[in-house]
Amino acid sequence: MEENRADDIEEVDLATEDTLFEHHRIIADKGQSQIRVDKFLVDRLPNATRNRIQNAIDAETIQINGKSVKASYKIKPLDVITIVLPDPPRNEEILAENIALDIVYEDEYLLLVNKKPGMVVHPAYGNWTGTLVNALVFHIQNLPTHRNGEVRPGLVHRIDKDTSGLLVVAKSEFAMSFLAKQFFDHSIERTYYALVWGVPKEPVGTIKTYLGRSLQDRKISAVYDDPEKGKIAITHYKLLKSYDYVSLIQCNLETGRTHQIRAHMKHLGHPLFGDETYGGTKILRGQQTGKFKQFVENCFKLMPRQALHAKTLGFIHPFTKERMQFDTQLPHDFQAVIEKFETYNTSTDF
Repeated sequence: MEENRADDIEEVDLATEDTLFEHHRIIADKGQSQIRVDKFLVDRLPNATRNRIQNAIDAETIQINGKSVKASYKIKPLDVITIVLPDPPRNEEILAENIALDIVYEDEYLLLVNKKPGMVVHPAYGNWTGTLVNALVFHIQNLPTHRNGEVRPGLVHRIDKDTSGLLVVAKSEFAMSFLAKQFFDHSIERTYYALVWGVPKEPVGTIKTYLGRSLQDRKISAVYDDPEKGKIAITHYKLLKSYDYVSLIQCNLETGRTHQIRAHMKHLGHPLFGDETYGGTKILRGQQTGKFKQFVENCFKLMPRQALHAKTLGFIHPFTKERMQFDTQLPHDFQAVIEKFETYNTSTDF
């Protein structure tokens, strides 16, 4: 006889800056009778339909004892089932809004959007309209929302409101699961450009820490050396150009935690230029008064946000299985601030 025991299920929250899916680990009971994996999971996962689970199986986001299986696989006693699925549905209806989007690429399976700074990705408290999701629901018919309109239809990752750059959007349940698996496996290639205060001592390096919510401010991420306080976060960085007071940095994400680059660069001693949350709106290099202070304030006015742009994105296409790579130019505000610093002092190339 089957038993649906709560202590057999371990749920790990992975809803972070770049990962918007759930990861489950289920261990079948010792007395488990043999039953199809899709039926077994429908009985155990809240808000999961059989069709959704079958799409996840086809996308190889469900594994038994570390191996991909077919929907007809029969669960056996003590089988270990691991699942990666897009976020569960919400009951709120999402309003479709005719908002212009900068679409970099689109086919029948997915699209790439170059998100402008200042646009919230998905509806939430205080931002129920005017978001990227509202625009997507208008632009694309039948987005994979599961039922009743999910808060993040088609999205398998996100970037902060004031971060600009590339986002991939799935147009089907299968594509959503397939892309989510790549984010979970860290096989997605993501390159960000950041303008930071100062010049890192090492022009190339890796920041590896545990990131979790700050105990002082729950809205920001903090660096810990204790795995009990956060999740592993890995950022590879490279100094592209120094402007004496600030530097242009390339960051490649191995993981995708909330505010990962912003928290990691602060931890390194080089907060992002203009990042008020992580201390980047203070003059951290150069004179605090006079000409330079006025110059920096003018730069803040040009770019009233953190200087962070999701520049490139690479992944395997869900249906063609071909490797796809996309690149974007820095937005105007970001480029304008760089040009200001270029003319303010002689730069050094690396």
